Amino acid sequence: MSHDIHRNDLQNIVMPSTINLYHIVHMDNLPSIISDGFLYSDAYMRERKKDAVVIGMDTIKNRRLTQPLESRPGLHVGECVPFYFCPRSPMLYMFHKSNSLDITYRGGQEPIVHLVASMHHTVEWADNNNLRWAFTDSNAGSYYFHDYADLAQLNMVNWNAVNKIYWQDCRDEKQAEFLFEHCFPWGLIEEIGVYSNLEHETIHNMIKTHGKRVRINTKREWYY
Repeated sequence: MSHDIHRNDLQNIVMPSTINLYHIVHMDNLPSIISDGFLYSDAYMRERKKDAVVIGMDTIKNRRLTQPLESRPGLHVGECVPFYFCPRSPMLYMFHKSNSLDITYRGGQEPIVHLVASMHHTVEWADNNNLRWAFTDSNAGSYYFHDYADLAQLNMVNWNAVNKIYWQDCRDEKQAEFLFEHCFPWGLIEEIGVYSNLEHETIHNMIKTHGKRVRINTKREWYY
């Protein structure tokens, strides 16, 4: 879908009253995240060279490192922790199908968990701690997107596309992103959505041994 069509359709789009943010990560990375107290950007993780289960596309990750954010001069996409505005993303579908030559991860969708945070609380924390944030109207790993740093411009996100179950005609717009500079505090994570009761039990034991309690919910509808 072109950006011109997107702009013309904005008057028909209903923005949700409450906006949550969703970060997908392999469950094996949770102990390290909880121990550190933060999720880190790709740029930082590459410098740190710490072992982690990588689930993205290297080509896109490399591009994001050099992709500037116009709304935040000097900040690049890859220097931010990325979130979607919805669960069940097109990227998760690629992990489920496990047939892309660009993805080396072949473990399926079951070990991938959704970390959920409130956008309102996230922006408040960032502003109080002098960390930048931005959001995009489509996939920030693509060559064409607009980014914004003003919540008054959230109507530029195509919320109809974000909330679609069948997204083949709006793939990039469904993947609109919220980007948080450098590191995202674990303390802002309010919920973990998992594939089944098996993952629920495993992660419950992780959380029990590593401190802060977070709601863990089996959300099969967030998966394919």
